[in-house]
Amino acid sequence: MTGPRSPGTARTDAELLRRSRTDAGAFRDLYERHAVAVYEFHLRRCRDPHAAQDLTAETFAQAWLSRGRFRDRAGGTAGPWLFGIARNVLRATVRARRIEEAARVRIGMAIRLDEGPPAAMPDEDWLDDDHALLERLPTAQRDAIRMHVVDGVPYDVAAGALDATPEALRARVSRGLRALRHSLANGESR
Repeated sequence: MTGPRSPGTARTDAELLRRSRTDAGAFRDLYERHAVAVYEFHLRRCRDPHAAQDLTAETFAQAWLSRGRFRDRAGGTAGPWLFGIARNVLRATVRARRIEEAARVRIGMAIRLDEGPPAAMPDEDWLDDDHALLERLPTAQRDAIRMHVVDGVPYDVAAGALDATPEALRARVSRGLRALRHSLANGESR
């Protein structure tokens, strides 16, 4: 059960996660803070509102199960931690779908025409974090691009996680994307 809360008491995500070990209401507060951003993260990748809802639910289920392992590395915010979980949930889902589809093809089982495709599949480009071009970037630019562009983490949250100001993070993303565009324009291979 949750105890009374003081009006106007702002708690950090880290505090909510600590309290959630004994107070489920604290986790609910964390969910309410981040659910929309996590949902939008999934929706941008799978483009299916129902799948995004399922993935969001799974993300928070995994967060609940691993809340005792949370380490505050982003100044009190759990955003980067939650987006890491969301990314892992999406990867696992895509891998499972690939395995199911390969098995279905191998045994000759067709998808029923009245069912349509199994579920919306996200573009697979975002899964490949090891693009050679991205790996050639300086670490600060690569991390900034992964966190803001790939994971969709807002600049202010990503900046806190990467120990930078939002302005510095914007500059890193801009420089990194410019370098990637230049490499692609020059026909460099991944």
